[in-house]
Amino acid sequence: MATAFAANQAHDAHAKAGHAERPERLERVLEVVSADAQLQEALRAVDVATADLELPALVHSERYIQTIVDQVESGGGMLDADTYTTADSVQVGLETLAVQRALADAVLSGRATNSFAATRPPGHHATPRQPMGFCLFSNVAIIAAWMRHQHGVERIAIVDFDVHHGNGTQDVFYHDPDTLFLSLHQHPLYPGTGGVKETGSGAGTGTTINVPLPARAGDAAYRYAFEQVVAPALEAFEPEVLLVSAGYDAHTDDPLAQMQLSAEGFALLCYRLRDIADRACSERLIAALEGGYDADALAASVQASLHVLTGIGAPPAVDESAPDATTKQQIDDVARLYQLD
Repeated sequence: MATAFAANQAHDAHAKAGHAERPERLERVLEVVSADAQLQEALRAVDVATADLELPALVHSERYIQTIVDQVESGGGMLDADTYTTADSVQVGLETLAVQRALADAVLSGRATNSFAATRPPGHHATPRQPMGFCLFSNVAIIAAWMRHQHGVERIAIVDFDVHHGNGTQDVFYHDPDTLFLSLHQHPLYPGTGGVKETGSGAGTGTTINVPLPARAGDAAYRYAFEQVVAPALEAFEPEVLLVSAGYDAHTDDPLAQMQLSAEGFALLCYRLRDIADRACSERLIAALEGGYDADALAASVQASLHVLTGIGAPPAVDESAPDATTKQQIDDVARLYQLD
């Protein structure tokens, strides 16, 4: 099992004092990964070529991209109440995409079994025409579009376990029958989307699956959701490759949400996804960092996830406890809606 790993090294040029989406997030991850001798032995580096604006143009409108470029060229500022730029943010965003593209290429070309991109800023809130939620470019959606364009991949599945709904990724593929988008997230919470009835449109009806979960759902609820919804949906869809928007802000220590996942809980999610990828799409799993705003919790969760992807150590322990009755019913309702029971 070969796991490719890379980070965007110039990420700290995108920084705003006091902002939750800050360089320290990724710096702490890289510190922990660098200090882990087992991971240093197991992870494979990749060569990263530069990217230009043709890459985000696979998803974003010309006007959208020009708006960001213009603000960056003027020194940076606020795109909305949450999303900032600096004079270097376009280059940082393109480096993020370049890293994720290189890792996807490593997996699709058979040089790695799976991959993990330790990159920032995140991307899953950026819609084709609107930056939001700390996100400049819709990273995972762009890489999915690039895989189709460059590698001829047809059926793609995207699982997003960030605590916030990946509305931008959903918007990109809402009408697409060949892309399964599946999100587990706290609800209600920013950005307010991700209800059960958001199932896709037109030919894409049924290929958007949202699993909204109540605050404090915890490890047991996520395990149950994976058993009842995520695994059967992915196996029925039969993707050629599995992309993962790996956000760690559902951790119990995260300041921006109220969930109660542990680092071990995240490890189990990754273990389940790796197992599904092994069976459903020739092991091809491509993960990219999204949220996670307590630096220590984020680093511990990424480390645990990488241990799973690389096959280091024993499989994570399974919390056999059941979610509370209300949460269980919500998950069962999603399974019935998509006829997964």
